[in-house]
Amino acid sequence: MRAQFVLSEIGVGLRRNLTMTFAVIVSVALSLGLFGASLLMRDQVSTMKGYWYDKVNVSIFFCNKNDADTGANCAKGAATQQQKNDIKAELDRLPIVQKPVVYESSDQAYKHYKEQFGDTPVAGLVTPDQLPESFRVKLKDPTKYAVIKSAFSERPGVQEVQDQRDTVEPLFNLLNGMNIAALVVMGLMLVVALMLIVNTVRVSAFSRRRETGIMRLVGASSFYIQMPFILEAAIAGLLGAAFACVLIVGGKYVLVNNWLAKKIQVINFIGWDSVAAVLPLVLLIGLLMPALAAFFALRKYLKV
Repeated sequence: MRAQFVLSEIGVGLRRNLTMTFAVIVSVALSLGLFGASLLMRDQVSTMKGYWYDKVNVSIFFCNKNDADTGANCAKGAATQQQKNDIKAELDRLPIVQKPVVYESSDQAYKHYKEQFGDTPVAGLVTPDQLPESFRVKLKDPTKYAVIKSAFSERPGVQEVQDQRDTVEPLFNLLNGMNIAALVVMGLMLVVALMLIVNTVRVSAFSRRRETGIMRLVGASSFYIQMPFILEAAIAGLLGAAFACVLIVGGKYVLVNNWLAKKIQVINFIGWDSVAAVLPLVLLIGLLMPALAAFFALRKYLKV
């Protein structure tokens, strides 16, 4: 009987405040959708870093005959074979370097250059003798780039030590910035959702003050009186979380699988296992957040 009464009170409360309940559902759905998307974007950035940082190399470029006036290291002209051999031997002894160290000649560098720029006007501006020879070094820990740079950047015959991570780092910074922006918007939406929940509970408690007064007179406990209001907020939040899950799954299927994965095939996008790990957290927050907000709001607005 008590359960039936609580359920009937929940139905009455939801019908009386239908507009505000709908606003709560929408705001919770948007805020939790952004929350889930932020978690997935963080996983995507981590996945991309692991993939690309494993692919990139540290390049040690040697001076060629055109570099005599580019710096002290190249003052004596092109790097000698002995200088190259010495650097190769040191690289082979370093424990942080993956073997083998790959040598790239000027002709090979020019071939890669032509493959990259194809028939564009830029391709004709460079000749093979302008491109330096280099060692392509893969590190066991890509963050140890500074060790290679400090050891070889000042060596005679070395034009430059370049970390290819510098070419992909701006992309990761952009993605991290987008993630932070999504979290900020999610926080604002969450504040709006909490304010709507508190106002909805307040209006609902005020509209049913007569019923709650009668319940107090007949000896109903505070928890029993509060339960319909808390469950109303929890149901609205759970519905919002369910819509957020639909948005997350739809975004993964439509935006990632059917668009980005086909447009950008060099990126290893996160799988459904990452989505499945996020959805229960979204549902849990959608259930508990409105319930707790309603509980604390009732302590102020419902005199029990």
